[in-house]
Amino acid sequence: MTLLQVNDLKVKFRTGDGIVNAVNGVSFSVNEGETLAIVGESGSGKSQTAFAAMGLLARNGAAEGEALYKGKNLLTMRPSELNKIRSREIAMIFQDPMTSLNPYMRISDQMAEVLTLHEGMSKKEAVAEAARMLDAVRIPDAKARVTMYPHEFSGGMRQRIMIAMALLCRPKLLIADEPTTALDVTVQAQIMDLFGDIRRDFGTGVILITHDLGVVAGFCDRTLVMYGGQVMEQATTSDLFERPTHPYTKGLLKAVPRFDREEEVLQTIAGEPPDMSRLPAGCPFSPRCSIVKERCWTDRPVLQKEIGHCRACHADLQEVA
Repeated sequence: MTLLQVNDLKVKFRTGDGIVNAVNGVSFSVNEGETLAIVGESGSGKSQTAFAAMGLLARNGAAEGEALYKGKNLLTMRPSELNKIRSREIAMIFQDPMTSLNPYMRISDQMAEVLTLHEGMSKKEAVAEAARMLDAVRIPDAKARVTMYPHEFSGGMRQRIMIAMALLCRPKLLIADEPTTALDVTVQAQIMDLFGDIRRDFGTGVILITHDLGVVAGFCDRTLVMYGGQVMEQATTSDLFERPTHPYTKGLLKAVPRFDREEEVLQTIAGEPPDMSRLPAGCPFSPRCSIVKERCWTDRPVLQKEIGHCRACHADLQEVA
């Protein structure tokens, strides 16, 4: 069953230097119990895609298109309507747990607020449920530690608290924005195992926004590759890693350190990401592409399905291979 269907999403920001086109016609879907990865370099539009669907854009931002949840377009909902869906139906885990948690409030108060607002629980019931959820995300001695402040927890523990807060109302869809950034490898693995348990136990759909392709390979069902605010390629994760069909995707995969081969120099993608206020007329990746064609500079490629993949590229498959 499809939980979220995004159609032709566009996000623009008005700035002192002009209009910034952060997201340019992105479409995708997420199914119940499925994990979709959205990957790409910083500034590719990953987070703004999620913020638009959640109604969390900055004041100078505006979204167009559709983000359909249960047939209703989230982009056209009033704030009061969105508040009934956020946390209860769709929850989001933000990138930095230290800045997302209120340093002046105990964890019990911050978690209880969600349950008293959305579930109508009493404060005592809400705190007890918060402790149970902290225990579920493997916070040791959760009943005692629920009354502590954020600074009394490690970075990994704070991230677990954010996950517990997101799961309090048993949402159908969980959006995780760089949930393992700045965590050591061991804690990263624990967090991803926890997501796997959540998906299995609650049937929750997950959108994982990340730049860590190693995490994607071991956890996600499908992967969407973004660049310049648009989708470059989309496929099942196994197919994407085994047979990338877009030059940008190939570049990303080659830049990942490999332990099964010796390399003196780590490969990179030459050049810089595009200026989102001055995007090229054609393919946004054309200035950095090694197989760029004449039409790439003038004609923006359309996302099309080719051999199980969806890709936006003018080059033939043989040229990319």
